[in-house]
Amino acid sequence: MPGEFVPAEYFRRLDAAELVPPDRLLEVDLGCGDGSFLVAMAREFPDRMFLGVERLLGRVRKVGRKLTRAGLENARVLRLESRYTVEWLLPEASVSRLHVLCPDPWPKARHHRRRLIQPEFLDAVHRTLRPGGELLFMTDHEGYFAWAGEMAERSGDFTRLPWEEDTFFYPKTDFQVQWEAEGRTMFRLRLEKSGDSNRNSP
Repeated sequence: MPGEFVPAEYFRRLDAAELVPPDRLLEVDLGCGDGSFLVAMAREFPDRMFLGVERLLGRVRKVGRKLTRAGLENARVLRLESRYTVEWLLPEASVSRLHVLCPDPWPKARHHRRRLIQPEFLDAVHRTLRPGGELLFMTDHEGYFAWAGEMAERSGDFTRLPWEEDTFFYPKTDFQVQWEAEGRTMFRLRLEKSGDSNRNSP
């Protein structure tokens, strides 16, 4: 399908060259939904490569069509679970920015183990990010926001950076537009991979 990235194998870690040329930065949008954020970012930054990850076939096809219609050759969409993608597929030290926007908060205490942000996931994120790479997490659920911040602090692998709405260009997802129209507040968490002195430009 046009716009779709299909790995040759799903049971081995990819080589960086399969995803991005050596002279470009790679950004990954986990749970890319309808692709509105992915498309806007690819348009704004033609010198970067973007990979959207989405598990639902209908959404993957929709995003692929959007990318094709827009003529964007610097973005593709992968049909796969977000956690599996980060923990088992993405190459080490390959991602400049990893976006987790408006994920399911699993608000009930007995379901917290289903949340994407877990210690094992953050360990994998740290391995996947390049030196100075960032994880950008956004949610309308204050409890999940606090949970993610606590998990990041416990890991000791990230430095928290300021992130206001106008800090840098950042298009809104379909969920964000809907929720802000309902008067909800968006909580932002920007984490830089610790132990690295070189940061990527916004």
